Amino acid sequence: MGRKLLTEHINVEGIHTFDVYRKHGGYASVEKALKTMTPEEVVEEVKASGLRGRGGAGFPTGMKWSFLAKPEGKPRYLVCNADESEPGTFKDRYLMEKLPHLLIEGMITSSFALGARTSYIYIRGELLYVLRILEKAIAEAYANGFLGENILGSGYSLDLHVHPGGGAYICGEETALLESLEGKRGNPRNKPPFPAVWGLYGCPTVVNNVESIATVPWIVNNSAAEYAKIGIGRSAGTKLISAGGNINKPGVYEIELGIPVEEFIYSDEYCGGIWKSRDMKAVIAGGSSVPILPKDLILKTANGEDRLMTYESLSDGGFATGTMLGSGGFFVMDDQTCIVRHTWTLARFYHHESCGQCSPCREGTGWMEKVLHRIEHGHGHMHDIDLLVNVAKQIEGNTICPLGDAAAWPVAAAIRHFRDEFEWHVKHPQAATAPGAVFNKAESVLA
Repeated sequence: MGRKLLTEHINVEGIHTFDVYRKHGGYASVEKALKTMTPEEVVEEVKASGLRGRGGAGFPTGMKWSFLAKPEGKPRYLVCNADESEPGTFKDRYLMEKLPHLLIEGMITSSFALGARTSYIYIRGELLYVLRILEKAIAEAYANGFLGENILGSGYSLDLHVHPGGGAYICGEETALLESLEGKRGNPRNKPPFPAVWGLYGCPTVVNNVESIATVPWIVNNSAAEYAKIGIGRSAGTKLISAGGNINKPGVYEIELGIPVEEFIYSDEYCGGIWKSRDMKAVIAGGSSVPILPKDLILKTANGEDRLMTYESLSDGGFATGTMLGSGGFFVMDDQTCIVRHTWTLARFYHHESCGQCSPCREGTGWMEKVLHRIEHGHGHMHDIDLLVNVAKQIEGNTICPLGDAAAWPVAAAIRHFRDEFEWHVKHPQAATAPGAVFNKAESVLA
């Protein structure tokens, strides 16, 4: 069994309440930081731990904190990105629902480190029931002196607010989130300036993911050195994985970074193998926006080495033969899955969620959806496949925010690894559109 840093007490009855959470060591990092450490020492501890952002980008958290500007006379803000709209990802919701005080403790300790006196949790609009859980936990923290004026007599004060978004995927991008938090339309901003200099209300701001902030208490309590011992190399610590799709045991798993992908999929400790003992066809390892990989490339790298659950191993080979750990939305597909239909579904999502600010994304996502619809419904042409690749290339890298990339990568990767399935849909439209039709590679070759 791997170590559990975040979810060790998640099944304790009443752990969502202040009293039970406190009995199990809750808020110890707040006491330690406010009474025995300086803000700079907390920042350095997080920096030395090797913790990387758990929202998808994987940028070193402590380094991001160290970029925060400290101009005279301007407040600083910490904003928790709890939007979690990435299809296939649900680990932050799980953490907030079961352990709301862990996130609040992380917000207090992190806000102290950053010199923030007002902080926000920006939560996905559809998760109003989780918002109520957080609001109740925040009220408990105020009532027990861990929020508000002069926390624990330290002289440090913090107000914490929860703000629901409107349910827009684009607001998972940090500058669009800040625009929405300010009451404006959630359109991404041009960068620079970056939020560390010009963020919420034009003030220096750090935006971190739920899981990233929830990890800070363990690091402060146990030291950066202990955290860095877990995992492998630059992939330090544990990671929450949202496992779904055609597996026997879907759910949220906390893994030590570095375990083999094959172990994660097939061991009883985690996913428990493929549903109905079918063969695995493909995996999306880090949320819907990362490249899909076929069975042979998700279990082994192109060099034949075991693929590991780390940032580096999953990206080995670049996009030609690798993918990304991303947000940890791990979606497994069996041999009955239609890759074309799946890709069309994702294209529909990204077209719907494009904010429309950038022409390549606004127009390109619509084109990809239409062409994939054509192929999936038996009206495609062979040149449509290369057209999709070309449109994806025109979107990638040509937009203000990464939503364009998120829309382009799944389409390009699906064609890169499953082109024969796209061609079969074009060449055999009647067979491909028949109820329950499934692509068979061997039959396709014979045809």
